[in-house]
Amino acid sequence: MANPAQYYDIVRRPIVTEKSASMQAMRNQFTFEVAASANKVEVKKAIETLFAVKVLKVNMVSMQGKQKRTFGRPGSTKPWKKAVVTLKQGDSIDIG
Repeated sequence: MANPAQYYDIVRRPIVTEKSASMQAMRNQFTFEVAASANKVEVKKAIETLFAVKVLKVNMVSMQGKQKRTFGRPGSTKPWKKAVVTLKQGDSIDIG
């Protein structure tokens, strides 16, 4: 088994929204923010090691930064990468 500490750089945080909660309940899919340089194989290995579950599929989405205003000045948020991970039936991750 690999050292779990090296995978914390790949998997940044879970995404908790209404849509991700419904995906967890209906399809056993969990959503995570991952490193921009990460690929599907690395994400699969990291999730399986950190949470001791079996990953069936990983879908990746590159999210663009949004245009924002702060005190009237324009700016933008940083782009980031999202991974939607499908787990084997019966496996689960406690995010709450």
